[in-house]
Amino acid sequence: MDSTKITIFKNKQIRKTLHNNEWYFSVIDVIEALTDSDNPRNYWNMMKVRLKLESGIELSTNCVQLKLPALDGKMRETDCANTEDIFRMIQSIPSPKAEPFKRWLARVGYERVQEIENPELATKRTRMLYKLKGYSDDWIEKRMRGIAIREELTDEWKNRGAKENKDYEILTAEISKATFGVTPSEYKKLKGLKRENLRDHMDDFELIFNMLGERATTEIHRTENSKGVAKLKSDAKRGGNVAGIARKNLEKQLKRSVVTNKNFLKNHESKKKLK
Repeated sequence: MDSTKITIFKNKQIRKTLHNNEWYFSVIDVIEALTDSDNPRNYWNMMKVRLKLESGIELSTNCVQLKLPALDGKMRETDCANTEDIFRMIQSIPSPKAEPFKRWLARVGYERVQEIENPELATKRTRMLYKLKGYSDDWIEKRMRGIAIREELTDEWKNRGAKENKDYEILTAEISKATFGVTPSEYKKLKGLKRENLRDHMDDFELIFNMLGERATTEIHRTENSKGVAKLKSDAKRGGNVAGIARKNLEKQLKRSVVTNKNFLKNHESKKKLK
C-alpha cells in the first residue's frame, strides 16, 4: 500500500511517509507551514548554512532523502526527518506557530504508535476522515476494499523481485493503461488533480474496475509464480486487460465512457455552493 500521506497544519499541506516503521515529514513542507516563506527550499538551504557557521550544527545530517509526490505528480527525492529531528529543527525557526506545531507533531507521531500496536485504529481513522470529507458509506466501503487489494498486490510485487517506488510506478501504469486506456499521471491531468490521491477522486465504477485490474494481476502472479520485473509487467498488462474488457462492455451498455474528468473534489465543491 502507498505509505505516503498528506496531513494538514493551519491549512498547509505536509507530506509524510513511513520509513523504518515511523513517520518521516517533508522538511520543506514543515518550513513552509511555519514561515509562510515563498521559497521554503531556499529558506532551508540558508538555515543549514547559518547554523553551521554559528554553531557547527549540521541540520541535514539526520535527514534522509525519500521519494514523495511533487506538484507535477512525479515521485521526487525530498529531505525528510522523523518526529524527533523535526522537533529539533523547529527550535531554529522563529515562528509563533512553533508551539502549536509541536503539539500537532506530537499528536501525529503518537497516532502512528497506536496504529502499530492496533492496526484496526488506522482503518477506523481512515474511514472517519473520508466520512468527514463528505464521502458516502458505500463509496468508503469500496475505497477501503481497494486499499486492501492494493496492499495485497504490492506485497506480491515486493516478494517477487520488484523494487518499491520506481518499479511499482511502472507496474501500476501498466495496469492503468490496460484498464482505463490512460496512465495514472494522465488520469490525474484529466481530473485536474495535482498532489491529490487519484483514487480518492474516482467514482464507483472507476474504483470497481481499478480493483478488478489489481486483483486479477495479483492472482495471475500467484497462479504462474511470477518472478522478476519483466514478467510482473507482462502480468500487470494482462490483469489490467481483464478489467479493460469489462469496462468496454459496460460502456457499450451505458453508451458513455466510464473514464471521466469528474472528481469528488469538484462535485463536493459544487454541492457546497448549492447549499
